[in-house]
Formats: sequence, structure tokens, C-alpha cells
Amino acid sequence: MNVLWTINIILLTILLAMGANELYLRIMTKRSAKMITEEEFKEGMRKAQIIDVREKDSFDAGHILGARNMPYTTIKTTLNSIRKDQPVYLYDQKKSLSIRTANQLRKNGFKDLYILKGGYDGWTGKTKKKNA
Repeated sequence: MNVLWTINIILLTILLAMGANELYLRIMTKRSAKMITEEEFKEGMRKAQIIDVREKDSFDAGHILGARNMPYTTIKTTLNSIRKDQPVYLYDQKKSLSIRTANQLRKNGFKDLYILKGGYDGWTGKTKKKNA
């Protein structure tokens, strides 16, 4: 019986941690950027800077046509190449790296930040792959 209680406590702790992480990501999203649908993304992407925050190998395997690769791990060193006077459209595989990137950009004075809801996984528009 003791083992079952221990397993239940561990599972409950894991579920609470996952819930807390999701809550944290939602708060960061509301604070830093606006989550937009694929249709909204497509409508505004010609006037925006599209940034893929995944690592280079994921970017090369397939990315949204017109996107620049700026991995989240290097965003602090590449901030100067992003214009503050134009909207910034961010995406990654799902959304968590985009949220963290948007938060970093907001802290550095960026205002017009948008995140693709569903990320690259949900994208049905034009894509490009780098030939190996």
C-alpha cells in the first residue's frame, strides 16, 4: 500500500509541475506577445520579420518560406539584427521557444511581437527545405 501512495504522490507532482509550466507559458505569452492564427500570420507576414527560433538542423529540415533562422540559444547575440520598427513574427516547433524568445525581445525594447499558434507543426502554408 505504501508503494501505491508513493507512486500517486509522484504522479500528482508531475501533473502539478506540467500545469504550472503551462500557466507560466500563458502568462509569459500575454505579457510579451500576441498569439496569432495561421491566417493572421499569412496576412501580415509580408510586412513583418519572420524568425524561426529552432536550431539550424530543424530549420534546414523545413521552415516557413521567407523565415530567418535565429535559434533561441543565440538570440542574445543576434538581437542587433532585428529591427524594432517592424513587427516580429516568431515560431518554433510548437510555441514554448517562441514564448521565451518573445519575453527576451520584450525585455530588450521590442513591442510588436507575434507568435504563430500551433508553431511549425501546425503550418500548412508554403515551406522550404535546404537540400543536403
